[in-house]
Amino acid sequence: MKARAAGPAAGLWDRFGDLVVAVGVAGALLVTGVAERHQAIGVALLGLGYGLLAAGGLALVARRRAPVAVLAVTGLCAVGYQAAGFDVPVVGYLFAVYAAVRAGHRAVTAAVSVAMIAALPLAALASGLDDIGEAFARARGALEIAWLIAAAAAGEALRQAERRADEAERTREETARRRADEERLRIARELHDSLTHQISVVKVQAEVAVHVARRRGEEVPPALLAIQEAGREASRELRATLEALRDDDTAPPRGLDAVPELVERARAFGVEATLVVEGPGTTDGPDGAAGRLRPDVPAAVDRTVYRIVQESLTNVARHADARTVSVRVACRPDAVSVRVEDDGKARPGNVPAPGLGLLGMRERVTALGGRLRTEARAEGGFSVRAELPVAPDAVVERDATIGRRVL
Repeated sequence: MKARAAGPAAGLWDRFGDLVVAVGVAGALLVTGVAERHQAIGVALLGLGYGLLAAGGLALVARRRAPVAVLAVTGLCAVGYQAAGFDVPVVGYLFAVYAAVRAGHRAVTAAVSVAMIAALPLAALASGLDDIGEAFARARGALEIAWLIAAAAAGEALRQAERRADEAERTREETARRRADEERLRIARELHDSLTHQISVVKVQAEVAVHVARRRGEEVPPALLAIQEAGREASRELRATLEALRDDDTAPPRGLDAVPELVERARAFGVEATLVVEGPGTTDGPDGAAGRLRPDVPAAVDRTVYRIVQESLTNVARHADARTVSVRVACRPDAVSVRVEDDGKARPGNVPAPGLGLLGMRERVTALGGRLRTEARAEGGFSVRAELPVAPDAVVERDATIGRRVL
C-alpha cells in the first residue's frame, strides 16, 4: 500500500522518499564499514565489501515496488560484506524486513530472516575468524533478534493502520453513496407528487380541446397544437427523469439527434428557428438540420448539447419575444461548440438575472471542463455560446452527478 499524500511536501516525499532513504542507508553503511572492517583485508575484498555495502543500501529504492526482491538482495549483500570482513550491522536488511511485512509478505520475511540468522555466523567464519563463539557474537551484533522483531512489528503495525484507514474510507464512500441514493429517491418522489398530476392535466385538457375542435370541423389553433405537443414531451421527459433517478441511470434519453425536434417545436410557437450542424462525421437531413455527432464523441457531451439547446429555446419561447432564433452546432476533432442566438428584446444593460435554467446549463458545461458564455447581443437579442471538449481525458466524470442534480 502507498501512503496518501497530504500536501506538496507529502507529494515530494512519495516521489523521492525511497531514494532519500536508500542513499542515506548506503552512506551510513559505507561510513560504518570504513571504521569496522578488518585491517588485514586485501584490496579485492575491500572493493567487494564496499560495493556490497552500497548495494545493500541502494537496493532500498525499490522497497515499495518489489519488497520481496529487495529483501533477498539486502540479505545477500549483508551476508556478503560480513564474509568479506566488514563487521557492519545489517541496517539495509532491517529496512527491507519492515517494507516486506508492511506489504503483507510475513511468511516470506520470516523464512528469509531464519536463513539470515543461520547464514551470518557462517559468513563471520568465512571472513577469517577461527573462534566459533566470536563468530556467533559478531553475527548477533550484526543482526540482533530484537532489531528484527522491532522492524517486523513496525511494518505490521503500519500495514494494519493503512488497512483500517482504507476500510474507513470505503465506509465513508458507501455512506455517501447511500445518502445520495436516498436523496435521489426523495427527489423522484417529490417530482412525481408535485408535477406528474399537473402535467397530465395539461396534456389531457389540450388533447381534449384538439379532439373537440376537429370533431366540430374547426381549424385547430397552432398554439393549442404546440401546447398539446409540449404536454406530451413534458410527460415523456418527466417519466424518463423519474426512471433515471430511481434506477441510478446516468444516461438521460436525448442527445444531438433529437435537437431537430426541439427546433420544430420552437417553430410551432411562431418563432422562425433554423438549425445547422457541421463538422466531420455529421450527416445532413432535410434543410441541413438532422446532423449526427461522430461516434467517438462522449455520451455526456452529446446529452449536454441537447440540454443547452433545449434550455436556450425554452427561454426564447418564454422570455425573449423573438421572431427568429438560430442554432448552430459545430463538431471539431477536439471540441463541440454550440451557439444559440435570437433577435428578442434583450439589450446590453437590461438582461434579467440568470435563473435556474442558465445556472444548470453552466454547471453541466463546467462539469465537462468546457466554457459557457451568455450575454445580450449588441444588435439586440440574446446569445448562448458553449464549447465542450471531446478528448476522453478532458471529459470530467462528474457529469453523472451534475446531470441528476440539474435535470
